[in-house]
Amino acid sequence: MRHRFSQIDVFTTEPYLGNPVAVVHDADGIDDETMRRFARWTNLSETTFLLTPTDPAADYRVRIFTPGVELPFAGHPTLGTCHAWLAAGGVPVQGDTIVQQCAAGLITVRRSEAGLAFTAPPLIRSGPVDDAMLDEIAAALRIARSEIVDAAWADNGPGWVAVMLPDAAAVLALSPAPSELKIGVVAPQPAGSDTAFEVRAFFPKNGASDEDPVTGSLNASLAMWLLGSGAATAPYTASQGTALGRRGRVEVTTDDAGAIWVGGGTVTCVAGEVEIG
Repeated sequence: MRHRFSQIDVFTTEPYLGNPVAVVHDADGIDDETMRRFARWTNLSETTFLLTPTDPAADYRVRIFTPGVELPFAGHPTLGTCHAWLAAGGVPVQGDTIVQQCAAGLITVRRSEAGLAFTAPPLIRSGPVDDAMLDEIAAALRIARSEIVDAAWADNGPGWVAVMLPDAAAVLALSPAPSELKIGVVAPQPAGSDTAFEVRAFFPKNGASDEDPVTGSLNASLAMWLLGSGAATAPYTASQGTALGRRGRVEVTTDDAGAIWVGGGTVTCVAGEVEIG
């Protein structure tokens, strides 16, 4: 069966400089194994499937797959899928507020002239990192432990542990060793830069350390850590993907209720149909 298909670049307004997500529309009739097989075939960090919502409060439902597993929530697929749904003619019940149903529950997305943004989900693990873990992180990043300015668990689902280094140059110089850790690294940019922080995200893949170009979930958890510790004030912009030749820009804001919003640009790079089934 043929399905409408989109590939959306996220956290950028310029095609091919962000993080892509594949989106399959009208996916209600696709079974689980077929979804997994298609996600393995696209070989992107995530592929999503748009479905009819089962919760009356939601505008649409989405399932999110990596090439290996299904995720309850992920940041850049949320924004990319919302973009694809709107571009396909989706009409939100609440105007500029869109409600996404996923395995993690209902996620609120809002749209503005600056792009799309989602509310940061709560952390499921936070707090300090013990000495043994700091040693493991330093070994994984191939740096001296003394180079770590601060570290904390910042896990909103994927398992991130967050590390602060002295400056953006130190972040960009990293060449990690294979590790089972999911490590988010952040450092302040030099004065006068167009962004406040440089971010990199490392995760295990096929026995090696891989890097995600621009990571919504990590930037959401980093925002909670940085804002909560006083290391940052909102609004701020984070840069990610520089070491991979990308130019991701993640906008972090807060609202009057104290909620943290994580957003950025989204752009359609591929639109057409795919044969699935």
